[in-house]
Amino acid sequence: MTDWLNYHHLLYFWMVAKEGGITRAAELLHLSQPTLSTQIQKLEKSLGVKLFERKGRTMLLTDTGQTVFRYADEIFNLGRELTDAVRGRASDESLRLMVGIPDVLPKTMVYRLLKPVLEMEENIKLVCYEGKLNDLLSDLAMHRLDVVLANSRLTPDLNVRAFNHLLGQCDVTVLGTAEMAKKYRTKFPGSLNGAPMLLPTQNTTMRRALEQWFDDTDIRPETMHEFEDSALMKVFGQAGAGMLAVPTPLAEEIEKQYSLKTVGRIPEVTERFYAISVERRLKHPAVVTISETAKASLFEDPVEEG
Repeated sequence: MTDWLNYHHLLYFWMVAKEGGITRAAELLHLSQPTLSTQIQKLEKSLGVKLFERKGRTMLLTDTGQTVFRYADEIFNLGRELTDAVRGRASDESLRLMVGIPDVLPKTMVYRLLKPVLEMEENIKLVCYEGKLNDLLSDLAMHRLDVVLANSRLTPDLNVRAFNHLLGQCDVTVLGTAEMAKKYRTKFPGSLNGAPMLLPTQNTTMRRALEQWFDDTDIRPETMHEFEDSALMKVFGQAGAGMLAVPTPLAEEIEKQYSLKTVGRIPEVTERFYAISVERRLKHPAVVTISETAKASLFEDPVEEG
């Protein structure tokens, strides 16, 4: 027989995690502290994991505890919304958009894609989760996320039933310090041969596209450093450690933010951006807004998916 989760125990855990300790949670729940501690221990025993670890008088969530808290938070927020709906009154909760963001996706691009949601007439609450693409797609398949933003397509080998919605594509622009821009702008892109470059790590679509272009043009830059975090790469670029390639729609903003200058534009290197959802046709109003705005104004060259 299946072991059912005791939601009373889960509620007690949730309250302790929210309030940061047994004392305050016991007061709100009108329970004694020993009783509350016992209920938490029963939940840990039923799940077979430790949810808290003590540091002095402080109770800290373990990694598993943080995961359980995230689920509990959703469960009890949904429960409140359900109660409001049944009682016939509007929920004070905003419409939520649960977004998965791969850790390799440039955060400036993420903001540009999500910004139209903040300007919608309908009040939307964004909940953004960052992680590895495969993990986010698993959460999407389990309906824990509404959409995953990505710069690569969902492929059949991942065995996830979801659909790619192309938002648009763009080429890239190479940026560097003012001194580097002055030096390498002349005779670009041939000037990149032997030039110091900061590149994304091998597991990114941008890196693969750049290397293909390097091979096609017989250009061999000197790879100074490699980064999975694009924000960290920009900081190194600002410090003069090398030049870097960024999506062209973001180039002007990145120039201002990191005091960089344009060295040159590479039309042959393109990057595509997708909204991946379990729906063949987008339905969530915020995701529809993201898609329509991206195609209309963010990307110069949106393309139709074949």
